[in-house]
Amino acid sequence: MTPILVIDDEVQIRKLLRLYLEKSGYVVHEADSCAEGLRQFCGVKPGLVLLDLGLPDGDGRELLKAIRERGGTPVIILSVRDAETEVVELLDSGADDYITKPFGIDEVIARMRVALRNRLPKAASGLPVQVGRLEVRLDSRETFRDGQEERLTPTEWSVLEILVRNSGKIMTRNQLLREVWGPAMAEEYNNLRVYINQLRKKIELDPAAPKVLVTEPGVGYRLRLEA
Repeated sequence: MTPILVIDDEVQIRKLLRLYLEKSGYVVHEADSCAEGLRQFCGVKPGLVLLDLGLPDGDGRELLKAIRERGGTPVIILSVRDAETEVVELLDSGADDYITKPFGIDEVIARMRVALRNRLPKAASGLPVQVGRLEVRLDSRETFRDGQEERLTPTEWSVLEILVRNSGKIMTRNQLLREVWGPAMAEEYNNLRVYINQLRKKIELDPAAPKVLVTEPGVGYRLRLEA
């Protein structure tokens, strides 16, 4: 029973989330401020945090930073703010996902399941990961399609590896560019788009209508291994 920490100053939202999350088998803890949220986080050690940004004693972004300094616990932002620049900034700062209020509870639970799903032990153990049409082996850096080895360029592999290791999570364009090419290339979006399109030709049944490597408009990309 995974403990979930809900940090939001709106009582009704906390009640709503508690009701549905407990019905789904989660243990729910609540906080209504940055200070209480951090105290609960350190004490409860939750499996996932649902974090509002507009808290009475500070900005949720500072709390996100404090959580990130303490490890890799998944954090999903819940906020009325929906400016693309702010969403990108939060994802770049370590948030795993971002949901705009008002939200549907089914969407929240679905995003939580993705964030909580642990695929890395499977990959680390040498077992293959299915990415659309490709079978990916992270330990040996090999990919196969229909039983035949599919060769990727070094850059294609670097992009794919990052997406697989962060599957289900939105990866911003800046994150991918920094990790693959370095800080100097942090705004070379067209260069990244070329490699995303090349990977889609090898992953997707229909590269023109991608269902596995999908675009999050204005933000980045998300790899859906379950698709």
